[in-house]
Amino acid sequence: MDQQLRCVFVANGETHAVQVRTFLEAAGIPAVERGESLRHTHGLTIDGLGAVEICVTERDVSRARSLLDSAEAGTFRLADDAGELAGDGGVPPLDSNA
Repeated sequence: MDQQLRCVFVANGETHAVQVRTFLEAAGIPAVERGESLRHTHGLTIDGLGAVEICVTERDVSRARSLLDSAEAGTFRLADDAGELAGDGGVPPLDSNA
């Protein structure tokens, strides 16, 4: 990742960060974690300590935010659910070849 990175999500500790980063990577969006080293020893955030930024390249910002927003809203669907979303403006399924 030599391009400029942009934060698309702030996670509450290491476990949350790994979940979000893995979610994006499963969708074919390379992501990196950036944050306090305290997250490795404490695993939670207190007044911002332990917070972890999830960053992606500029070209992936829009898609990453869209996926994260759909997950937060409960509208994200896996490829198995794609038939239910066909033509209804739902979130497209992840590309299994990514």
